[in-house]
Amino acid sequence: MKIHSLAWLALLPIAWLAPVSSAAAEIRPPDFANVKYGPYERNVLDLWQAQGAGSRPLLVYIHGGGWNAGDKADVKIAPYRKDLLRVMLESGVSVASVNYRYSRMAILPAPVHDAARAIQFLRSRAQVWNLNKARVAAAGASAGGCTSLWLAYHPDLANPSSADPVERESTRLCAASVVNPQSSIDPRDIIGWVGDQVMNHQMTWRSVGAQSREDALGHYDRFQALYREFSPINFVTKDGAPTLLTYGTAWSVLPATSIDKAIHHPMLGLKLKEKADAVGAVCILRMEDPADPALDSPFAFLLKYLNAP
Repeated sequence: MKIHSLAWLALLPIAWLAPVSSAAAEIRPPDFANVKYGPYERNVLDLWQAQGAGSRPLLVYIHGGGWNAGDKADVKIAPYRKDLLRVMLESGVSVASVNYRYSRMAILPAPVHDAARAIQFLRSRAQVWNLNKARVAAAGASAGGCTSLWLAYHPDLANPSSADPVERESTRLCAASVVNPQSSIDPRDIIGWVGDQVMNHQMTWRSVGAQSREDALGHYDRFQALYREFSPINFVTKDGAPTLLTYGTAWSVLPATSIDKAIHHPMLGLKLKEKADAVGAVCILRMEDPADPALDSPFAFLLKYLNAP
């Protein structure tokens, strides 16, 4: 896979991902809104059903916000805007957008495992909603991208012997397309990759139950298990789902000078790409300005795997 030299790393507006079109001006309401997939208040999802012969592939959108903000309605805003829904539905792909518990409500594993259960729930309803259980992909930005990568690489959470039929379903994906994701939340990885600023973002410490960056760093051993378990890079194998990483705002690979640049730094993608290449996993990294039309776009990438036989 082509990846440009580091010379192209300069500030890049995220808007290039999905140019606004007149066709995207209005998107119909979901066919099913605020469907409960679990016992908690934020365990709800929206589903748009696509038309077409036979069971339809499914794209699951997982919103960003540092596992501490955001909403399933974000499927209609940056970076994808309404084009994500439009393109998928016009291509015969159903779309679900999920909420999950914030880390201020319940620390990890709650935000990630909630998203995993949403996927299991959707698979459990495949016959009712005409979904193809073998063709389920995920998309998301920032923390939603981190969760999507985790699902793409992590061993299946399915429990065939569970009394809960939802838990018997698979959590694995056929592909994931993500924007500005975190490939690791482990301070021992990310500080060296992007600089000390990254620990000023609450995602890196609130999600594991630390009270501050000082608490997270000063009591690393207390939080290490969660850091390791919820860093997608630790689970990359050749058998993982194909992934497309897009850093729509690309900066120098030097240490970041702001919190936002640190938590979305392209070095997080470069490190994941290195790991994927080393084990033979399919991982495409896009950080070019302007976008290279010869490379898979986020939508084309998803459709390639969602529509595969």
